[in-house]
Amino acid sequence: MRHGFKGRRFARSVSHRKSMFANLAVSLIEHEQIVTTLPKAKDLRPIVEKLVTLGKRGDLHARRQVIAQIGNEGVVKRLFETIAPRYATRNGGYLRIMKAGFRHGDNAAMAVIEFVDRDTSAKGAADRARLEAEGTNEEAAAA
Repeated sequence: MRHGFKGRRFARSVSHRKSMFANLAVSLIEHEQIVTTLPKAKDLRPIVEKLVTLGKRGDLHARRQVIAQIGNEGVVKRLFETIAPRYATRNGGYLRIMKAGFRHGDNAAMAVIEFVDRDTSAKGAADRARLEAEGTNEEAAAA
């Protein structure tokens, strides 16, 4: 019996699970909306909501705790400077999970997890900036 064991295992080791959720959290904070499987989205929600609460605290210790958990300082800066102030007056409930049908290959239940008052222009902005930078680098190399 698994009494008192919270969370799903996802057939992964503890370290793999921690890194998987750290990567999902980084993607969610960066893009403000991601598509993943429903069980992963349900387990990711409390992790990211605790990170946003730490971001609302805003002190150095909270920043170091978030860096220790997700390990990406650029995303932590975005969390503390952009996302946390947006939810300064909200007491929890920063994320929404919407079911998105089933994946074609294995029929897994999919979900969209997003911030409640998200910035719609943030989705894919980092990828667009990266592609534009690569394009300018190729033009400079060709000239």
